[in-house]
Amino acid sequence: MRFGWPVVVRALASALLLAACSTVPYTNRSQLMIMSEGEEAALGAQAYKEVLQGAKIERDPRVNEVVRRVGQRIAEAANRPDFQWEFVVIDDPKQVNAFALPGGKVAVYTGMFPVAETEAGLATVMGHEVAHALARHGAERMSQQTGLSVVGTGLAVALGASGTSGVTQQVAMQAFGLGAQVGVLLPFSRSQESEADHIGLILMAKAGYDPAEAIGFWERMDERSGGKSPPEFLSTHPNHGTRSQDIRKWLPEANGYLVENPGVKNQKLPGVA
Repeated sequence: MRFGWPVVVRALASALLLAACSTVPYTNRSQLMIMSEGEEAALGAQAYKEVLQGAKIERDPRVNEVVRRVGQRIAEAANRPDFQWEFVVIDDPKQVNAFALPGGKVAVYTGMFPVAETEAGLATVMGHEVAHALARHGAERMSQQTGLSVVGTGLAVALGASGTSGVTQQVAMQAFGLGAQVGVLLPFSRSQESEADHIGLILMAKAGYDPAEAIGFWERMDERSGGKSPPEFLSTHPNHGTRSQDIRKWLPEANGYLVENPGVKNQKLPGVA
């Protein structure tokens, strides 16, 4: 019996979706997951090692102490004792960035300090980055890209078997590639960023930081970028208006997790006027 290529592609996609599914903490979103947590943590540890090999590590004890203190509170809120948590500050004033890798490897660049301004601002960005690791976004992206590759290969095979002309095959594959990039991968990345915002608010609240402080942090990030960004449908991140609207929508939920932490003092970060 001969099947048309749409049937083949749908069958491949269905098989991938049934292969392995997991659920994101707090949002309860189902996600395709092909990679194990052990494999993901090993990749995270290797990537962390490679980043640090080429980085200038900040040695100022004041800077390191505040990042470790805020980071450890976020880590406790994340409740992943199986993670091997590490916190490091990378001395690069031009890098307004931070990251958290699978397994609990967290880095903050010194360029983030003027934007974060306060410990609550730092908790915002660290909560956001830890949320990516907690939700296994990296492994999910790799799983999704693997799935798209399999479906794309199946499409090419099906088109060839169906006797479709070479020109038609080429046009179909180009359309598939563009549709995958704009229709799946970019929106998927935006959904991950929004999800990290959502979970990050909860983590900072559980750590004792006012989640409403996240609004000011993201406003400062937008000011830092000069408001320059591609159209949202072609961007990997939600635009400022969407992000602010979503954060305000999630604040009541995050406030439900807010705890009194006597050790939390929303002080200015070292070196910030």
